[in-house]
Amino acid sequence: MAPNFLIDGPDKPKRSILLAHGAGAPMDSPAMTAIAKSLAEVGFRVARFEFDYMASRRTSSGRKPPPRAETLKPEYVAAIAALKARGPLIIGGKSMGGRVASMIADERHTAGLLCLGYPFHPVGKPTQLRTAHLAELKTPTLIVQGTRDPFGTSDEAATYKLSKAIKILWLEDGDHDLRPRKAVSGFSMADHLKTMAEATAAWAASVIPTGAERSEA
Repeated sequence: MAPNFLIDGPDKPKRSILLAHGAGAPMDSPAMTAIAKSLAEVGFRVARFEFDYMASRRTSSGRKPPPRAETLKPEYVAAIAALKARGPLIIGGKSMGGRVASMIADERHTAGLLCLGYPFHPVGKPTQLRTAHLAELKTPTLIVQGTRDPFGTSDEAATYKLSKAIKILWLEDGDHDLRPRKAVSGFSMADHLKTMAEATAAWAASVIPTGAERSEA
């Protein structure tokens, strides 16, 4: 089915971001909404979409499980085409959505890749890495990760072989939704979202000049 988009941000942005959701929560989950609005506040036009299995849950009483991430690549490619973004397009998403985007970023020649809570491995299985393709990634990439994310902590990630095109922003005490424990870290969710958005804007400005030719090819 054709994707429906949720749009935040200006109509004529310097750069746009297309975000897919994680495996278990829809595009309008509180976490996705907060992320999108934070990015919009720093000038991005943010479009969110759902994979078919998640969209079908809205009209079905059953809970269709997520398919394997690699099988969702054609749906992400279709979403890029349907969005028809003008100017540089960054693709990415939350958890699984970012992982799927990372699988197609190079072949689609997107301007950048933004992964929010990348699932480096399944929870409790740190040796089952999902990083092989990240070693050769050429697309400028920003991964925003909580230091205590059960899908890949800062200590674990220090041992991974990752492309030099990848930059990781570590958010202190953040979990898989980037949420910190304020009593432990002193940071609030609002603090981390602001840091994420401002860092993303600075990263995008440094790697994707305004008017860049790489877009939604």
